[in-house]
Amino acid sequence: MLEHKNYSLADQVFEKLENDILSGLYPRGEYLTEMRLCQELGVSRTPVREALRRLQQEHILEETGKGLRVLGITREDLQDILELRIRTEGLAAARCAEKITDEQLAKLKETLDLQEFYLSKHDSDHIKGMDSQFHELIYRYSGSTVIHDTLTPLHKKAQRYRKRSVENNSRAVASVEEHRAIYEAIAARDPEAAAAAILKHTENAKNHIMKG
Repeated sequence: MLEHKNYSLADQVFEKLENDILSGLYPRGEYLTEMRLCQELGVSRTPVREALRRLQQEHILEETGKGLRVLGITREDLQDILELRIRTEGLAAARCAEKITDEQLAKLKETLDLQEFYLSKHDSDHIKGMDSQFHELIYRYSGSTVIHDTLTPLHKKAQRYRKRSVENNSRAVASVEEHRAIYEAIAARDPEAAAAAILKHTENAKNHIMKG
């Protein structure tokens, strides 16, 4: 059953199904039907139908004539996602370093501190959550809707592979150290250093993930 939130039921259904597909709960090749999802989620067919339509538009599901088949994210998709991030995250970090306010910087530091706390507890789910939030804040604080709306879904689509990465303790430690370097460059209001730090982080993440 879905929790009550301050946005439409169709949006909630879409968000849950997207997360379940991208996390691997519904694996590639599995077929999904409206009736099954209505029963699992405890909702009517209208929001499920709308969510499935949007997931088709995102190319996460495809209509086969026999039903909707899960596509998810392939390794080829992942390669492209990581390449796009490498080419664009530097711009996001540079813009963030130029425009971030003191209040926003405090929020970014709080997110990093929480990630370090969860690292000490070996809590991979929360580490991944804070990793997502750290990057999303950089995208948002860049001051560009285009940057935010381009990079946020790309980062989200790699979540299943990122979870595997943070479950590797040595990579999780390195990732948090890289986040610290990104934060320090942004805090220094140094766009070039921020871009270089996030580029190094994204390239290291790609190298680790693609080895898996």
